[in-house]
Amino acid sequence: MFSNISLSMDKAKYKVRKILEALKKCRGRHTELVTVYVPPATDLNQIINQLMQEQGTASNIKSSSTRKNVVDALEKIIQHLRMYKKTPPHGIAVFCGNVSEREGVQDIEIWAIEPSEPVPIKLYRCDQTFVTEPLENILAPKNIYGLIAIDNKDATLGMLRGDRYDILDRLSSGYSGKHRAGGQSAKRFERLLNEESHRFKERVAEHAANLFLPKIKDITGFVVGGPAATKNDFLEGNYLHYEIQKKIIAIKDITYTDESGIRELVNASSEDLKDVEIAQHRKLLQDFMKHLVKDPDMVAYGPADVERALGLNAVEVLLLSEKLDEAKIDALLEKAELGNTKAEIVGDEFEEGNQLWVAFGGVAAIMRYKLS
Repeated sequence: MFSNISLSMDKAKYKVRKILEALKKCRGRHTELVTVYVPPATDLNQIINQLMQEQGTASNIKSSSTRKNVVDALEKIIQHLRMYKKTPPHGIAVFCGNVSEREGVQDIEIWAIEPSEPVPIKLYRCDQTFVTEPLENILAPKNIYGLIAIDNKDATLGMLRGDRYDILDRLSSGYSGKHRAGGQSAKRFERLLNEESHRFKERVAEHAANLFLPKIKDITGFVVGGPAATKNDFLEGNYLHYEIQKKIIAIKDITYTDESGIRELVNASSEDLKDVEIAQHRKLLQDFMKHLVKDPDMVAYGPADVERALGLNAVEVLLLSEKLDEAKIDALLEKAELGNTKAEIVGDEFEEGNQLWVAFGGVAAIMRYKLS
């Protein structure tokens, strides 16, 4: 099998992610999986000469099967690189090796990927696994946001990357609410509650510092939410480390502070996070729903209706749930590419994304024109 992907569009990024998932699962029986990274402006003839030298070195491998697998993989890479007149604008990454699961059976496969950003390193590696980290870093969302939801009883800390949020920590104060032990004066009880609240805010801030400060240079900003009084006390009390405090881009009133509160916080901050993939997907799905209510002929949903609309080049935006079968996604992406249709792969970790899967079969479209 040969795969050559130019990583320049969202749908191509989806395909590359799938290739990387497959590459990460590959295991050589010995050190026979070859990875080559070629940065931009590198002389391909030098790379080819280096690989030919590596072929000579590989001829000394004692195991005949390993020797053959390595030499053949290198030859396949060399022949592929000879197809290029010069290095692609952003460089190229090539992966090749015997991926057969049967002992003694050779199945040499090659993948070549031209990323949308410059390949950061020059690398040759022959190992039991492929080296995928440099490409994974290129694919990783560039805007990363810290999320803090807090009230007097609970707090949840999270991180938003692209269309994914991760829960990093959950904390509980053991807050005693309005009940007080017998014999306690109202003033003393209030003072104890304030002390308890203060200690909890300190603990939340300490956990936030431990989680976020090691990554602070990579974090674009922070969004803090909670009931008005609590979150305001938390922020105005200067509990948070100044490196976190100065990167706060939005403060939101939210009802909950557990994981559902994190979702509520992301939804409430959609304008502040408009460059984040999850906010973009949410906006597209909201547009779809508005059309569905006001002008239903300008949308289509379900695999059959959307495929028909794609065949007529009538689709402006194609929305696909990532929960769809991979073969179905690939088929629809190919049709979208033929019609120059914008395509988005949508997660289900937010309300609209889940609705796309549950209510619309994972396939929806905003039309260029009405079919009827």
